[in-house]
Amino acid sequence: MRDLGGLWADPTDLVLPAGCTGCGERVPGLRQGFCPGCVDELTALRPAPTRPDPAPPDLPPCVALGPYAGALREGLLAYKERGRHGLVRPLGALLAEVVGSARPVTLVPVPDTARAARARYGDHLDRLTRHAAARLRAAGWPGRVLRPPRALPRPDSVALDSAGRAAAADAAFRLRRADGGRVDGPVVLLDDIVTTGATLAAVSRILHRAGMTPKAAAVLAATQKRRLG
Repeated sequence: MRDLGGLWADPTDLVLPAGCTGCGERVPGLRQGFCPGCVDELTALRPAPTRPDPAPPDLPPCVALGPYAGALREGLLAYKERGRHGLVRPLGALLAEVVGSARPVTLVPVPDTARAARARYGDHLDRLTRHAAARLRAAGWPGRVLRPPRALPRPDSVALDSAGRAAAADAAFRLRRADGGRVDGPVVLLDDIVTTGATLAAVSRILHRAGMTPKAAAVLAATQKRRLG
């Protein structure tokens, strides 16, 4: 899906050297925060199926742009944790690519908790989803964004093992009383990173109860298991 046009064409190049989001090199000619080498790295990525092992029950088929590594990892960290909200433009466009060829679609982002949204000055995935949907519509790919689940307070998943993530995810979401929107085409669940799949599976179960079983999940990055030895 390279027909979205102008992924890196916005006139945001810097004249003075600045640190590249992807590699940290201070070079001129950054494009939306990335140096030419990191732009090439991101542009070369192609969405592909991914699945945690073991996969939790109810996890829909999942597609990721690439592994959680390199310029993609650094870009996501800078966007989510370091306040680089301008990166919503290239990351949102990349997320639109992952959605694929299903048209029209209904996009449902995994919601942030209120605490996480406050720390990040807003729901980071909601911003990405809105930008991805706008890119799709501009390219003639009809789509809607619905937000039927809401996130409840939960522990930081970084400190949890797979079983802990699954237990926390099952108690982490509730359906809103009424979303007020219609479903157009297949439902695609969106997140930025998939690790164990517990969060995506939990939200998928919530949506199933609302009659909106996701056809697929689209993410930017998939973590990879570390090999011991």
